[in-house]
Amino acid sequence: MNSSDQYHNPSDEQIKDILVKYRTIAVVGLSSDEGRPSYGVSRYLQRKGYKIIPVNPKEKEILGEKVYPSLSAIPEKVEIVDIFRRSEYIPPIVDEAAKIGAKVIWMQEGVINHAAAQFAAQHGIVVVMDKCILKEHRKFCG
Repeated sequence: MNSSDQYHNPSDEQIKDILVKYRTIAVVGLSSDEGRPSYGVSRYLQRKGYKIIPVNPKEKEILGEKVYPSLSAIPEKVEIVDIFRRSEYIPPIVDEAAKIGAKVIWMQEGVINHAAAQFAAQHGIVVVMDKCILKEHRKFCG
């Protein structure tokens, strides 16, 4: 794949499979501010039975979960890395996700980085880009 190729999201069926199969989600950029989208989305996923692992170097505990400063600091296996950071901050997060063996990178609505998506795909990581995991969950899993 060369840099002029555009990344395409997985099919609806593949997205549904991701949401059913994987249950451990590291949320990069999760805020303790209840008004932030990252908080509402994470609380929703937690209530739906997902294990949420907050990643934010400025926090200690969010939604009753210990917060880690980085993906590498998480002591357990992470399946999905859900990213609530601006697009320009994505490449090092994707690089770290590849190093810890994440299965899926999920870039929230408005978060787009084609180079990082291509890098992840080259490392066998499924990438969902510019989609809200909460909206996709509601659509496919009720």
